[in-house]
Amino acid sequence: MMTDERMSAFIDSLDTGNTPFLDEIERQAKETNVPIIRTQTQSLIKLLLAVRKPTSILEVGCAIGFSALLMSEYAPEGCRITTIEKYEKRIPIAKENFRRAGREGQITLLEGDAAEILRELDGSFDFIFMDAAKGQYIHFLPDVLRLLGEGGILLSDNVLQDGDILESRFAVTRRNRTIHSRMREYLYELKHRPELETVILQAGDGVTISVKKDGKRVSGDQYEK
Repeated sequence: MMTDERMSAFIDSLDTGNTPFLDEIERQAKETNVPIIRTQTQSLIKLLLAVRKPTSILEVGCAIGFSALLMSEYAPEGCRITTIEKYEKRIPIAKENFRRAGREGQITLLEGDAAEILRELDGSFDFIFMDAAKGQYIHFLPDVLRLLGEGGILLSDNVLQDGDILESRFAVTRRNRTIHSRMREYLYELKHRPELETVILQAGDGVTISVKKDGKRVSGDQYEK
C-alpha cells in the first residue's frame, strides 16, 4: 500500500520548479531552518493565481519573502502585493530579497504585529494568503474577511498541524493545546460562515481554499444577501 509520504514524494517529483533566484532562496531557507511553503502549496498558489488573476494580493506572514516573490512571478503583470512580517531578524532579509529580485516597486512590506496592521488596513484584495502564527488565524479572520473582495480567494496554510488536528486536545503536547483548539475553531468558522465556500485539502501540511461569495458585506462578522 502506498504511504502518504511516498505519494507526496511522487507528486513533488513531477513539479517543474521555479526560477533560479527562487530556488536559491529556498535552499538558503532550508539551510537556516526558515520555514517556507512546501512544494505542493507552491503549485496550488500558481494554479489559483492563474485562475483568479488577482490585481491585489495580501499576505499575512512574509518570513524572508519567498512566497511573496513566488506570487510576484506568477500573478498577472501589474499585480500589487502587500505582505506583513513581525519578526525583526527576517524583515531585512526579505527586503534584500525583494531588492535583488527587482520587486521593490511591486511588493510592499508592512512591519509589525499583523493583528494591529490588519485592523488599520483599508481597501479590497482579490487574493489573501494566510501563513503566519497558526494560533492567530482565528483572531485575524474578521479583518481578513473585511478585506477580502467578493469573489476573492483566501488560502490558509499549515492547517492540519502534521496530523495533530485529528487528535483530542489532551493527546497533543500541553504547549500545543491552545494552537490546536484555535485551529479547530478556525476550520469550523471557514466551513460554516455563510459568506464563504471552503474546501480543506491535505496538500503540504494542509491548506484551506475559501472563496467569498457574491453578496452585500456588512462587516467582518456578518453577511447578508
